[in-house]
Amino acid sequence: MDEQAFDAFYAGSAGRLIGQLYAMTGDRAEAQDVVQEAFVRAWEHRAQLDEEGAPEAWVRTVAWRLAVSRWRRVRTALSFTRHQGPPPDVPPPDIHHVLLVQALRQIPAAQRRAIVLHHLCDLEVRQVAAETNCPVGTVKAQLSRGRAALAKILADTELDLRTKRFSEVERG
Repeated sequence: MDEQAFDAFYAGSAGRLIGQLYAMTGDRAEAQDVVQEAFVRAWEHRAQLDEEGAPEAWVRTVAWRLAVSRWRRVRTALSFTRHQGPPPDVPPPDIHHVLLVQALRQIPAAQRRAIVLHHLCDLEVRQVAAETNCPVGTVKAQLSRGRAALAKILADTELDLRTKRFSEVERG
């Protein structure tokens, strides 16, 4: 089957096959997916489709097998999940973590990256500069500006009050 013949075959039978697989599977999106995948495979075997004389039946059979295969994978995954039991309870994130993440999202990406690499990943300024491909002076500026921006954003939040209390205890 040449390209033009295959295109005509596709145009003439794709809609009908989707309708048939929809009736078989009960899921239109699934029917569309498996029919499309079956046509991809038919394209790869188009030389043999002529010899068989029933290319539409071939595509329908492949599509049906793909649908069954998907169902089996889903069933296996569900069975595996059931055997694992319920997931463990995960405590909610700490309020300070949430405040910090929200604040970090509000500063420019370059400043955020520098702050995370330096303060959370414990990289030295020169290491941050090497990883971000920036001069050391630029990283220092990003850190300074980023910390200033975070201080403004976090002013009068629980995170700021905690930091102020900690500083007062250190001084006292």
